[in-house]
Amino acid sequence: MKTTIIGIASIGMLVAPLLAFAQTNTHPTRAEVRAELVQLEKAGYNPAKRDEATYPSDIQAAEARVAAENAAGGLSTSGMGSSTGSASQSGRSSTSHHSTSTLYEHH
Repeated sequence: MKTTIIGIASIGMLVAPLLAFAQTNTHPTRAEVRAELVQLEKAGYNPAKRDEATYPSDIQAAEARVAAENAAGGLSTSGMGSSTGSASQSGRSSTSHHSTSTLYEHH
């Protein structure tokens, strides 16, 4: 009985640090990868061009152009939209923004 308790406690001490450093690996979604590829193609990268001699340099150049455009335009690095500035306002809006259909109207 005492040996079982010591065994369980020692296993717990060995597993606890592993669980403390466990991280979830988030992978980009298919839409994010597609959006990044579209951005790279707009920056001049052609994935259909199979030139092995210039492969690393041509995609790196396109990535640098995309990063420069994102930095200049305030876009996020994921290419999924612009970053919003933080602002605080009080009072009431002078115009009303009511739409006849909403995105989640069917739910």
